[in-house]
Amino acid sequence: MENLYNKTKFMLNKYKLSANKNLGQNFLINDEVVEKIVESADVGKEDLIIEIGPGLGNLTEYLLKRAGKVIAIELDERMIEILRDRFFLYDNFELLNQDVLKVDLKKLIQDNKNTRIKNAKIVANLPYYITTPIIMKLLEEELDIESITVMIQKEVADRLIAKPGSKLSGAITYCVYYYATSESVTIVENNSFIPEPSVDSEVIKLLIRKKHPVDLKDETEFFKLIKVSFMQRRKTLINSIVNGGILSSKEEAKALFDELGLDYNTRGETLTIEQFTEISNYIVDKNKN
Repeated sequence: MENLYNKTKFMLNKYKLSANKNLGQNFLINDEVVEKIVESADVGKEDLIIEIGPGLGNLTEYLLKRAGKVIAIELDERMIEILRDRFFLYDNFELLNQDVLKVDLKKLIQDNKNTRIKNAKIVANLPYYITTPIIMKLLEEELDIESITVMIQKEVADRLIAKPGSKLSGAITYCVYYYATSESVTIVENNSFIPEPSVDSEVIKLLIRKKHPVDLKDETEFFKLIKVSFMQRRKTLINSIVNGGILSSKEEAKALFDELGLDYNTRGETLTIEQFTEISNYIVDKNKN
């Protein structure tokens, strides 16, 4: 079987193409990694797979052989002709030339589920520059999906799947943890791509939770609190929530900390999701009175 490196070189030459740096394109040429992605996504005939940014279709080909249906969403018009040529014989393939951030994914999934297609899953090799907005869209829209299996920059991946309150955690860590459980699938060295990116990648899998791990009185306020807490990581949480306009004065913040038994020097990055929930719910209750 012809390997992905040769296939990729052939297609780039045939269509006189090169990677679009502005779109963060790096074409995956490692067969083993592609197989691991498909395997970890647990793709089967009852699955609708939404693939974001298929590019030349190296991952798409593997997905089509296992999935009930694959909907590929590709922004780069240059790739559309290649994908159509390459997969025109597959009756379980649909191609959308759109920006995934503007696609109504909820409707797309709803329209494609039936007696044969019972589950929806996201699989993607995401461009580094737009990873966070895409992940957040997929989670915040609370889509009817089972899992998200993506390859992204290793540094970002490690932050996404970190344990809330650990050294690697950031604002997005808490968001991911609220919506999903997460795991690392494999590290992908930079020589697995054409052209080679300057950093390594990582495949991660997010399993969407059936129930959130904490009970929030106001999701918007909770995520606002977390965002503010991480905007200036070196500041104490008291300073962050006062400067961020969540509470109007340090006295008010200190009263909250006294009530919850927190140290005045606490930093946001050290808190568990349960502690953030306590603070958020306390503030919501206080604002009601």
